[in-house]
Amino acid sequence: MGFLNFFSKEKKETLDKGLSKTKESVFGKINRAIAGKSKVDDEVLDDLEEVLITSDVGVETTLNIIKRIERRVSSDKYINTGELNTILREEIAALLTENNSGDAADFETLPDRKPYVIMVVGVNGAGKTTTIGKLAHQFGKAGKSVYLGAADTFRAAAVEQLAIWGKRVGASVVKQKMGADPAAVAYDTLSSAIANHADVVIVDTAGRLHNKVGLMNELTKIKNVMKKVVPDAPHEVLLVLDGSTGQNAFEQAKQFTLATEVTAMAITKLDGTAKGGVVIGISDRFRIPVKYIGLGEGIDDLQVFRKKEFVDALFGENE
Repeated sequence: MGFLNFFSKEKKETLDKGLSKTKESVFGKINRAIAGKSKVDDEVLDDLEEVLITSDVGVETTLNIIKRIERRVSSDKYINTGELNTILREEIAALLTENNSGDAADFETLPDRKPYVIMVVGVNGAGKTTTIGKLAHQFGKAGKSVYLGAADTFRAAAVEQLAIWGKRVGASVVKQKMGADPAAVAYDTLSSAIANHADVVIVDTAGRLHNKVGLMNELTKIKNVMKKVVPDAPHEVLLVLDGSTGQNAFEQAKQFTLATEVTAMAITKLDGTAKGGVVIGISDRFRIPVKYIGLGEGIDDLQVFRKKEFVDALFGENE
């Protein structure tokens, strides 16, 4: 029990530290917005709207949040500014729940499928391959055997980087030569995983966005070839987004959700930015669950998304 408590505390500290820049930015703006005000009125809500938009929550999501707070104010008749942070936290947590961004299962808990196949998509530079390595590490720590498929064959660096991660975390890596057919790599990866009774397969894919039709065709081909080996694969299509790009992450999400059926998201690099509000906006706009968040460069700094802990870290815990 003591170890579990320590581990939970350690994860909380990582989350608080990783979101500290966003928290300081948002809190500072909110405090300035309500300075000298005693109650939540139209002026305070207008200022709060500006705070959320400039924190990369997004216009549509911000308006949604403001409407929710307006209903609370109307229902309760009088709300002082001291209560605003609590209400904001409650409404955002409720919004995340409604948009399917509930709490993802821990790495120890996998659906009853073996191997469980994850296809990872995202633009180059978003932290895709690093996220795969960290996922493999977390699954390995949870006692799962992991196979990695280096299907981003258009970049030699991507294949090499995945091979390095595999060696580092003790995961088997299936790769072919530069320029090989990505679908063939995926096929070989799943075949090897089945032959060796692996628990998890994670397949990397190319991150090109310059030709949406080409991207769509490529991802569809990879998925179809996977099904020849594991009929219901992939079980998860994980989109990796760079949180530090703010609104550009919205455009990346739009392009990839048009190109393939994304079922979950990982939002990385939140520790180096004040744009952590993008997690809320992307979840609301695309209705796709945020499953993982990246909070640093350390091997253990990829965390399962927990909405309450996230909102508490961003806006402060309820006193």
